[in-house]
Amino acid sequence: MAGTILDSDTDVNDENGWSGVTQMTSAELLLHPVRLRIVQAFLGDRHLTTGQLRELLPDVATATLYRQVATLAEAGVLEVAEERRVRGAAERTYRLRTEAASVGPEEAAELTVDQHRTAFTTFVAGLLGEFDRYLDRGDVDLGRDLVGYRQVALHLTDEELLELIGELGEVFSRRMALPPEGRRRRLLTTMVLPAD
Repeated sequence: MAGTILDSDTDVNDENGWSGVTQMTSAELLLHPVRLRIVQAFLGDRHLTTGQLRELLPDVATATLYRQVATLAEAGVLEVAEERRVRGAAERTYRLRTEAASVGPEEAAELTVDQHRTAFTTFVAGLLGEFDRYLDRGDVDLGRDLVGYRQVALHLTDEELLELIGELGEVFSRRMALPPEGRRRRLLTTMVLPAD
């Protein structure tokens, strides 16, 4: 269910002005548009500083980016991989805790139809944003870059679908374990919907 988005801004400030994470569900935490983009930036076992994140997400205001990184770190979705002093200030390098970056089936089942609709719309908008950023690079060649989007229809029982999902999980796991050196980071998005 990771990748579903629910727009919910639940950051609060305490009496000292410090931003904190209220009791948020995983859905509320992860399904926020900016936080989702931050999580997606870390996919592929990346280690990033907030400065590197600013380069990857230049359209996100710096204060917003820092606040959302802090929210994800406080909630345990991001963790500090390294900390070093740069001109007297602490520079933290973060990594994603993959196991904390998903919405479980029980929690997803508690979302209302409208929350699912909002989540899916924002998720698709995120895909459109990624594709727009690719197109805006200028030198676009879908064939050369191995960019594709397609949809197929399969006739499967529930058991056959679960078997397929398991097989795909094994294939993805083997590829996700490959080191990044000499390889290009690629985003692979899947969706499964019943169709009449």
